[in-house]
Amino acid sequence: MLAPRPVFPPAKRDQSRAKTKAAYRFFEAKNHTMEKILKPHAEATQYRIEQEKVVLAVQDSTSLKYAHPATKGLGSLSTNQESVGLMLHDTMAFNTDQTPLGLLDVQCWARDPEAYGKKHHSHKLPIEQKESYKWLKSYQSVAAVQNQCPETMLVSVGDREADIYEFFDLALKNPTGPKLLVRARHDRLLAEGQGQLWDYIQAQPSRGIQQLHVPRQGRRKARVAQLEIRFAQVTLKPPGKTKGLKPLTVWVVLAQEINCPDDVKEPLEWLLLTTIEVTTFELAIQMLAWYACRWGIEVYHRTLKSGCNIEQRQLRYADRIETCLAIDMVVAWRIFQLTKLGREVPDVPCTVFFEEAEWKALAIYKSNNPIPPEQSPTLREAIRMLASLGGFLGRNSDGEPGTKAMWLGLQRLEDLTAMWKIMASNSISKNQASPRVQNPRYG
Repeated sequence: MLAPRPVFPPAKRDQSRAKTKAAYRFFEAKNHTMEKILKPHAEATQYRIEQEKVVLAVQDSTSLKYAHPATKGLGSLSTNQESVGLMLHDTMAFNTDQTPLGLLDVQCWARDPEAYGKKHHSHKLPIEQKESYKWLKSYQSVAAVQNQCPETMLVSVGDREADIYEFFDLALKNPTGPKLLVRARHDRLLAEGQGQLWDYIQAQPSRGIQQLHVPRQGRRKARVAQLEIRFAQVTLKPPGKTKGLKPLTVWVVLAQEINCPDDVKEPLEWLLLTTIEVTTFELAIQMLAWYACRWGIEVYHRTLKSGCNIEQRQLRYADRIETCLAIDMVVAWRIFQLTKLGREVPDVPCTVFFEEAEWKALAIYKSNNPIPPEQSPTLREAIRMLASLGGFLGRNSDGEPGTKAMWLGLQRLEDLTAMWKIMASNSISKNQASPRVQNPRYG
C-alpha cells in the first residue's frame, strides 16, 4: 500500500534494519527521480479529470525546512540564511465540489544563496530567469493536460503572487488552452484613459449582494458577511519596464464586504482577474466560488507537513529528499482525498477506497473477531476505525478525523493488512489439506 520509507525514529515507527536499508537503496537509485515516480499518478489524475466538466488547477508554493546538518544540496529559505531546505511549487486538480483529483505539476528546487540581496536587479531579467516563472511553467503543464482532455475546461488558479503580466499574456495567446483566475495584487494602469484598475472597478455599479458564512476563528465570532459584487471588462497596459508586451483584455470581479460589524478589523475583499468572460452576476459569483477552492491546496500542504512530517526526512542529498517527497506527495493526496470523501459521501461502501484485504484487516483488528463481516462497512465507519489507529478517540467533541491521524492509521494498516493476507493464505492452505476438502463425502 505504502512504499517503505525511513521516516520516523524507532520510538514512533518500529522498522526492521533490512527494511530501512531497502528504503535507502530505493532513494539512492539514480533512475528513481521525482518525475518518474509521479508519472503513474499523473496519468491516473488525467483520467479523473476526463470525467469532469470543469477542473480547477490550483497552484501554490511552500517552503520545506530541513534541519539535518549532513544533508547536502539544500538552499537558503530566509535572508539571514539560517533556515535551509527546498522550495516546492505544486499544482493540484480539484473538481468544483473541492474534491482533490491529483497532482498535475510539481516543481522542487534549492534556492541559490548568492541570489539573496539582488532582488532589485530582477526586473532586468527575462521572466524565464526569475523564480516567478514557476507559475508559467505550471500553466504549460496544465495546458498539456488540456490538450488531452478537450471536453473538460481547466482553469489555472493562483493567489496574489500569481498576478504576473506575462502569466496573463501566455494564457491569452492560447485560446484553446486553460483559463486563468488570479487574485489581483497590483493596481495596474488601464488602457484608453480608464485610469487605475482599483478606482475603475469601484466606480462600476453594484450588481448584487452575495451572503457568505464566515466561520469562527480564534476570538472572532462566526458571522454571515454581505458581499457587494462588481465586475467589468478591462484592458491592462503592460508594465513600463517590460518590453515586447502588448495590452491585455481581461475580466475583473470585485467582492467587498458591507455593513461589517465594528469588531471586525479587516472587512472581506477580493479582486479577481480572469480570462473567463463574466457578463452576469451569477458568473461573477461562480468565479468567487472557484477561487475559494484555492484553500484546498493549503490544506494539502498542511497534510504534507503536519500529517506526513515530510520535513523530518534525514537523507544525505537533496535529490534523494525529492525522490522521497514524490512518494509522500501521492500518499498525502490519498489521505486528503479520503478525508474529503468521508465527509461528502460517508454512506457509500468503503470499497470505493479500501481494498478487500484492507477493510477486512481493519474490521478484524477493531472488533477482536477473527471472522470478518460479510458486508463491508461504510466509508465513514472505515475512516473512523482507521483514524483510531492513529490516535483519534472519536469523542463527541472531536468532530471528524484529521489528516495526521489518518496518516498514522494508514501506516499501521499497512502492517495489519500484510498480517491478514498471511493468515488468510494459511487458513486456505489448511482447509485445502483437510480430509473434508479433499473428499467432499468425508464425514
